[in-house]
Amino acid sequence: MRNYSAIADFAKTLAGTFDNINQAQENPKDFARIKIFFRPLPWRIFRGPGFYSEQCYDYAPWDPYRQGIHRLVLDQNLFVMENFAFDNPRRLAGAGRNPELLDDLHSESLKRRCGCAMHFRSISPGHYVGNVEPGKSCLIPRDGKLTYLVSEVEVNQTSWISRDRGFDPENNAQVWGSEHGMLRFKKITSFSNEITNEWLELKT
Repeated sequence: MRNYSAIADFAKTLAGTFDNINQAQENPKDFARIKIFFRPLPWRIFRGPGFYSEQCYDYAPWDPYRQGIHRLVLDQNLFVMENFAFDNPRRLAGAGRNPELLDDLHSESLKRRCGCAMHFRSISPGHYVGNVEPGKSCLIPRDGKLTYLVSEVEVNQTSWISRDRGFDPENNAQVWGSEHGMLRFKKITSFSNEITNEWLELKT
């Protein structure tokens, strides 16, 4: 029951829309306005808890620059967000706002992105920090070459702070990512009402 409660608390913290409007208005030269969505997936996808994630610039809500499918599992004291690619991502563009678009998602189209899971741990009640799994093996092509992802996240019920950067595997030099510090978001919508006992039920 303790594990059940812990994963429910983490899922409710994650489920929602996050917006960095304050940061973008205070410093528009260095920070574009971005929205991040973590929308609970239909239970049938993983027969357990999962999320659809989407990141987009505020001026292009139907053209997200990042989309993901995630299975949520608890591994001892780590909340693991496994990462999956999927067919025809354009079909799901906008599902952060319009979850009915997720009706077109089927588990057989998912492909695990090895090395790209996010590992979160609780540092205080309702407060979590996360990093991409160890190993420098989450590879992302950028400008014709592969880079490895370093992702840092801090999240609670009201805010999301993150930074994603890409590094050269040969010399560990930064190739892309924020040069002006962390992105700072506020939660503007919660989807915690979708985190029900039925959604959390782990069945095989």
